[in-house]
Amino acid sequence: MSRIRITGGEWRSRLVQVADAPGLRPTPDRVRETLFNWLGQDLDGLSCLDLFAGSGILGFEAASRGADHVALVEHSRPAFAALEKHAEAFACPRLELFCCDALKFAPPAGRRFDLLFLDPPYGQGWLGRVESRLEQLAAPRARLYVEAESPLEKLGRWTVTKQGRAGQVFFHLLEQA
Repeated sequence: MSRIRITGGEWRSRLVQVADAPGLRPTPDRVRETLFNWLGQDLDGLSCLDLFAGSGILGFEAASRGADHVALVEHSRPAFAALEKHAEAFACPRLELFCCDALKFAPPAGRRFDLLFLDPPYGQGWLGRVESRLEQLAAPRARLYVEAESPLEKLGRWTVTKQGRAGQVFFHLLEQA
């Protein structure tokens, strides 16, 4: 098992264990630092969805930076067990965990999200499959953060406003056109 650190906010420098699950590749520190420079360090008032949570690092970073609510969705049982362990250690009522398939996730009480993190397993067509769900998950003027194995120009009605590359990972911030 490897460990990664939270790069900012209230839980800065806290370590998160990464479960040994197939296809799990946590977003590197440098990429997360860039993302939160794009978004701003303070996420007060935002509701966030980490739809392919994996290690949970993107959701934990958002909560650490003051997001009002962070939903983490993970299908893999070993990865979900690790998420539960970390969420318990953070003792943060703003974190909500769901063990289910990303395509079957239904937010409670029709909640919609201001910021969606989409970092699905590569080579399985997840972004194309989840695209049709974005309208019901995203709040008006929501932004998407997407990691992919190739560069994107758009996803649904969201277009890329910022992008970068780290090794084999292409990362993007998208806003509604």
